[in-house]
Amino acid sequence: MYTLARELLFKLSAETSHELSIDLIGAGGRLGVNGLLCKQPARVPVRVMGLDFPNPVGLAAGLDKNGDAIDGFAQLGFGFVEIGTVTPRPQPGNPKPRLFRLPDAEAIINRMGFNNHGVDHLLARVQAAKYKGVLGINIGKNFDTPVERAVDDYLLCLNKVYAHASYVTVNVSSPNTPGLRSLQFGDSLKQLLEALRQRQEDLAQQHGKRVPLAIKIAPDMSDEEIVEVARALVEAGMDAVIATNTTLSRVGVEGLVHGDEAGGLSGAPVRDKSTYTVRALATELGGRLPIIAAGGITEGKHAAEKIAAGASLVQIYSGFIYKGPALIREAVDAIGAMPKA
Repeated sequence: MYTLARELLFKLSAETSHELSIDLIGAGGRLGVNGLLCKQPARVPVRVMGLDFPNPVGLAAGLDKNGDAIDGFAQLGFGFVEIGTVTPRPQPGNPKPRLFRLPDAEAIINRMGFNNHGVDHLLARVQAAKYKGVLGINIGKNFDTPVERAVDDYLLCLNKVYAHASYVTVNVSSPNTPGLRSLQFGDSLKQLLEALRQRQEDLAQQHGKRVPLAIKIAPDMSDEEIVEVARALVEAGMDAVIATNTTLSRVGVEGLVHGDEAGGLSGAPVRDKSTYTVRALATELGGRLPIIAAGGITEGKHAAEKIAAGASLVQIYSGFIYKGPALIREAVDAIGAMPKA
């Protein structure tokens, strides 16, 4: 059924089919039928960041930016759902076209630019959802907020989403907001993490619960930069790291239609870079911080590879676009079949 649906959707422009898919998944969620249309994955429970997940395969941020289809995605069998990236104020994102499919490479290039309806809209959607599972909310800065004041945007979003999230992801690695990736390094990163950690402590006292913070990083780091980031995250007391966001590399899509479009590349071509980053992080972290792996999972065995590299959880996005809900079950089964440590 999904193969036929994908064939029809792929006849539309990438962004139009994306919006239509969100509408359809959201409508199915409101009607409660999505779970009836696909076989549910087995239970492979795991506890990470103090949270209990029914299975370790989640939806990555970026697909449901505004939280419009939370129930719909949850009913497809995801062990957790991450929505966003959301910014303090609504913003249109970059000019269209800004989303491109590369089917021959099972890849997507996007330069969306954090297009979203703002944090207040997202919270209204969260409050309207019936989903009671693990919900991550991914936060970012508005495009016109100077990088030196980015912390203000992150703290504003954290204040608003804290009470409604199972965990909060801080996105400092999108390549489509000018200057954002500079926040991953040096004093900029340390200052941001210190401010987030202090605000997390204040909000924990205020709300009577501690909501974990995860930092999402890019795959385009040197070994030395990975070590630096890992140490900074541990020192600041962060709760998890998500590896990785999209890549600026074009290895694997050379010569393909749209292969030279500007933006972040996701899907199969980023798999090895992302897994390398996971493995390098795991070596440096030594179990002190859990890793959530994302990037290039288009088959179940790829999810198992991420776990073998040192991840505790995985997330899918582009693979879901190409393979549909069956990939969730396939990934859960592959992880569940791994030898127990």
